Amino acid sequence: MTVLPEKTNWLNNPDIQPYFFVRKENRRNEPGAYLKDCDWFKDKEVLQREPLSMKEEGFARLIMEVEGRAFQQSGMPMPGWVFYDCGLIPGIVTGFAYRTSKLPTHLREVIGEKFLTTEWTPLSLFIAIPCANRREWVAHNLSSINSLIPKEHRFYGMGFLSKAFGLWYSNIEVLCGMTQWESPALKLHANYGDFELLTAYTPVHSHPRTMTYKCQINFKSWEKFFLREENENFENRFKEAGFKVNPKDRESLIYLQTKLEYHRVENQGSALFLKPDELRYGEIGDPLNVYQRIEES
Repeated sequence: MTVLPEKTNWLNNPDIQPYFFVRKENRRNEPGAYLKDCDWFKDKEVLQREPLSMKEEGFARLIMEVEGRAFQQSGMPMPGWVFYDCGLIPGIVTGFAYRTSKLPTHLREVIGEKFLTTEWTPLSLFIAIPCANRREWVAHNLSSINSLIPKEHRFYGMGFLSKAFGLWYSNIEVLCGMTQWESPALKLHANYGDFELLTAYTPVHSHPRTMTYKCQINFKSWEKFFLREENENFENRFKEAGFKVNPKDRESLIYLQTKLEYHRVENQGSALFLKPDELRYGEIGDPLNVYQRIEES
C-alpha cells in the first residue's frame, strides 16, 4: 500500500468523487483488474454518468466550460462536437467532481453560479480513446480547475490523479498521447510508465513542435512520482543514445524525428526514450538526453 502525500487528502473528502462519463456499452466489467497493486481509489464511490441522456447536458457543458477556460491561453480549447464525437461516444471521459451543495465559496465564484445546476460539479477531465490495436489507447485531453484558481486553493496532484484514475478504472495497458515540447504538462505525462517517443516533430499537427509518445502503464512509476523518489532502475535498463534534443530548436527536433523514423519506418536502430526525472526536475525547454534500451544497443 502506498501512502499518498498529506497534500492529497482532498481525495479522502466524501464530497469529492471520481466520475465515469461513459456510454453503458463502453463501461468496464472489472475496474482496476490490470493495475491490481493500485489501491488509491478503491474506497471511492464512482459516479456513473450516461452521455446519451439529455439529463446530463448541464454536467457535460460544465466540463467543457472548465476545459475551455483551462486551454484558452494555449488556443486549444475543445469544441463541443470534438468532445462528443471523439470522447463521449468512442472513449472514456472521467475526472473528479465536487458535490455542488458543499462546493466552497471560492470555487463557486470561479466557476459561476449560472453553471452550478447539477448535483455534482466536475473539477477535472481526462479523455482516452481506444485504438485499432486493442491494447492501446490515446490520451486526448487532460485538464483541471487548478489552472483557474490561486495556488493556495489548488487540489494537489489532481491532474495526475485524474489521469491515473481513468487508466486504473479502465484497465488501460498501453497509452499513446500528444503534447507540446514546451508544455508544463510534459513533466506530468512522463510519469505513467517508460516514456517512448513516437514523433519529435509533427508537421501535420496544428502545432508542429508536438511530440507523440507511448508508455506501458506501470503503477511503480506513479508511486515514484508521488513519493519524489528517483527511479534507480532506469540506469539498469537504459543508456544514453549519444545525443540530446533541444526543444527550442526546430532543427534539433527534426534530427530526432529522422532517428525515430529510421527505427519505426525502416525497422533499423532503436526505440528512443526520455528520462522522467530529467523532465520533472529540469526547466521546460532545456536540452534533454535521449535514451535507448540497453538490450537494443
